[in-house]
Amino acid sequence: MQINFLAILMLLLSTVGLFGQTEQNITATFNNSPLKEAILKVESISNKEFYFEETWLKGYYVTKTFKNESLREVLEGLFSNTNINYVLKDNKVILLNNTYVYTELPPDFFNEVTQKENSIEVKSNAPIFQEEYANSHTVHKRKMVTIGKQRPNTSNNTYVLSGVFKNFNTGEPLANLSISTVDRSKYAITDSEGKYSIRLPYGLNKLETNLLGFEKIRQDVIMYGDGSLNIELLENTESLEEVVVKSNKDANVRDAVVGVTNIDIESIKTIPLVLGERDVLKVATTMPGIKTAGEGSSGFNVRGGRSDQNLILLDDAVLYNPSHFLGFFSAVNPFTTGSMEIYKASIPAEYGGRLSSVFDIETKSGNMEKFAGEGSIGPITANLALEIPVVKEKASLIAGFRATYSDWILRSLDEDKLKNSEASFYDGIVKYKHNIDNDNSIQGTVYFSKDRFSITSDSIFDYSNRLISLKYNHAFSEKSKAELILVNSQYQYEVNYEADANQDFEFDYQLNEYQAKLNFNYKLNNKHRLSYGLSSKLYAIDPGNINPIGENSDVLAKSIDREKGLESAIYLADLFEVNKKFLLDLGLRYSFYSALGPATQNIYSSGVPKSDSSIEEVKEFGNNESIKTYGGLEYRFSARYLLGNDFSVKAGFNRTIQYLHLLSTNTTQSPTDIWKLSDLNIEPQRANQYSLGFFKNLSEKDIEFSLEGYYKTMADILDYKIGAQLIMNDELETELLQGEGKAYGVEFLVKKNSGRFNGYVGYSYSRSQVKLDSQLMQERVNNGEFFSANYDKPHDFSIVANYKLTKRFSFSGNFTYQTGRPITYPIGRYVFAGEEQVLYSDRNQFRIPNYYRLDLGVNIEGNHKLNKLAHSFINISVYNVLGRNNPYSVFFVNEAGEIKAYKTSIFSIPVPTITYNFKF
Repeated sequence: MQINFLAILMLLLSTVGLFGQTEQNITATFNNSPLKEAILKVESISNKEFYFEETWLKGYYVTKTFKNESLREVLEGLFSNTNINYVLKDNKVILLNNTYVYTELPPDFFNEVTQKENSIEVKSNAPIFQEEYANSHTVHKRKMVTIGKQRPNTSNNTYVLSGVFKNFNTGEPLANLSISTVDRSKYAITDSEGKYSIRLPYGLNKLETNLLGFEKIRQDVIMYGDGSLNIELLENTESLEEVVVKSNKDANVRDAVVGVTNIDIESIKTIPLVLGERDVLKVATTMPGIKTAGEGSSGFNVRGGRSDQNLILLDDAVLYNPSHFLGFFSAVNPFTTGSMEIYKASIPAEYGGRLSSVFDIETKSGNMEKFAGEGSIGPITANLALEIPVVKEKASLIAGFRATYSDWILRSLDEDKLKNSEASFYDGIVKYKHNIDNDNSIQGTVYFSKDRFSITSDSIFDYSNRLISLKYNHAFSEKSKAELILVNSQYQYEVNYEADANQDFEFDYQLNEYQAKLNFNYKLNNKHRLSYGLSSKLYAIDPGNINPIGENSDVLAKSIDREKGLESAIYLADLFEVNKKFLLDLGLRYSFYSALGPATQNIYSSGVPKSDSSIEEVKEFGNNESIKTYGGLEYRFSARYLLGNDFSVKAGFNRTIQYLHLLSTNTTQSPTDIWKLSDLNIEPQRANQYSLGFFKNLSEKDIEFSLEGYYKTMADILDYKIGAQLIMNDELETELLQGEGKAYGVEFLVKKNSGRFNGYVGYSYSRSQVKLDSQLMQERVNNGEFFSANYDKPHDFSIVANYKLTKRFSFSGNFTYQTGRPITYPIGRYVFAGEEQVLYSDRNQFRIPNYYRLDLGVNIEGNHKLNKLAHSFINISVYNVLGRNNPYSVFFVNEAGEIKAYKTSIFSIPVPTITYNFKF
């Protein structure tokens, strides 16, 4: 029976009493029965009259069996998983929607209470009167929400609120969003699925959200129990005025990790870059601690590490060559990229296999609500990304394709040798995501990139990346989640040489990696959050095959035996909140590696250089037979101590092991470098890093400060002898040296995250040194003393700034200054065996000139009308405004007995660019 709720409530407040009549016990069975149907059945059995509003019962179903139980027991069972309370009066049962009628008022009910703007501090679980909150002077952007079921005299002081944040327009989850109480005493960050979980005190909590490019909301929540709240946010059309690199609000202060950078992908569109191409990875190099060896260089040097010591992941699959166009562009499509986190220290225990850093890049999920797209057209590249809903609100597809049409630039050059050159690339990515239900989802990514270039008429170089990634996510409960990941990565390159008919050849190289990974997350209690799992990956490397081209070629066909290795690991980590100020992130990882056959391995005499003449024994290993095993514990410890709500100190220690090595005789990473697995003669690399940092926010001005220092030691890092032959060498270990390294530095960063004028200033002082010492003179470099690594650049200073003139017009710029990298110079001549020879300095004793560059840009937004086919903006930028002739390399030429030095530059004049961007 339905009645007016307000009339019944007034009746209850005046006549409520105890239910003391004799009750008739009830026996009934319900199997997925609607709650209304169950109530009507109990009404008929009990001979009581039930009063309720039918809309309160919609969506509730009951599966229970009651045997000879009292009416109270039956009602408690029916309403246990609902917001329904009840009152018994005589022969009446009055249902209440999340309201509890008290027979007496609390002692201090009539005392005057001063309301505060921040979250109400609850000393005890006194009854909550919603009218008290509804009349508060707090300004609400969202309607107040009640979570859980109000109960009298509950013993819990806190409850868990969880849910999902989504983009209102696209339906895709919002990752890295912060939700916190207004006093920031409680906060949480959404994961890659947009999910969050935050523990809040009993009673009223005032929450606010923060995410770059989206509206900031205030949400009042009354917590009666554990529950969920899903929220959709509108995009902020004023996104251009936001910071280029933005961390989650106060996450830089409150998280335990140190040395982590979060790049906001959407906001990098205003930074002027070479030839107008948005570049996720190039933006990362403007941050302290992340460098490249030079302009147009491939690879990164993070905190004094080599370029092969970075684990670059795209949807959990390793991207072995992250660049296009010999390093001018990154191989990551900015329009399909959702997020990128860079761990320079505090590397999570789930990651391994590299010494220095992890670049965790995730492709965004497609729009599940409607068809959408984004693209750009520049002077040498075009890019298009499409988002396609497959099953509304459940499944979507995102696909991106990018290509260059740069050959026209080469054909327009005056130099005849370059007119016939070619340089082109393309890449494509497709990601499918399907939310099966609230607890299960699957996603898959396929990526392929290819470069082809020929700077001279006799050689053509091709290289490509291929990635396949599959992930299955399952939530056992709010506390327990798991994911299964299967990936394959492939990198290969080919060289085709056709000039001298007697020496024409083709050469190819290929690396494959297969990995399976199982991760678990479990929230043990309020103080401990566990993550654990295991992984295993198989390496298969074909070091090289060379074949003659044509019948007249004198080149002999040759193949180097395949290398195989199995790397496995198990890990456990605990995020331990000791108290509100002290937070620990404790991780342990044990990795195990085995070099596998079939293979032929040489054993060399000790005390003499490795060479053909020092081979003592040649060992043969069968298919999948273990050649040599390595392993060890890897420690991942970090801690944070709050010195205030917006000020903290952090410290960390990382131990890492790397079983795979990159071999190159170039100063920078090259597409034709080779990867080498650890084996009987080559030890894995190992590193220890100690870090300390101070983090401070000025919340009222939205400014962040950080000061970090680190010290890193490295062992068994791989280098090469002078004149080493690395390609097509059966006895490669005879050309290699293994030594130690050390790196240390201080990094300073200040960021202004919002306002008309925003951006950041970064500076680092760092050193990276190598020591190659041995009892054998032939294997000793610089007399066994430490010398500067090729990428050692002590001073690195960057400014990135945006100024919002109007809603449609903005200016942007960045300035970079770096110390010149080390180089070895010829310093004299001498005569040996009747021939004049050049005398060189110690390795890397000198430096090329310092590097600096200023870039400026103007951004013109289209109008902001909602009903448009596409929204657009134009970026006009000038790269190297000052026309600085920055040296890329220095080389020496003997001219008539005199050695002269020359330098090469990539862009020695200002390079203007205009790019049209659109979004629909």
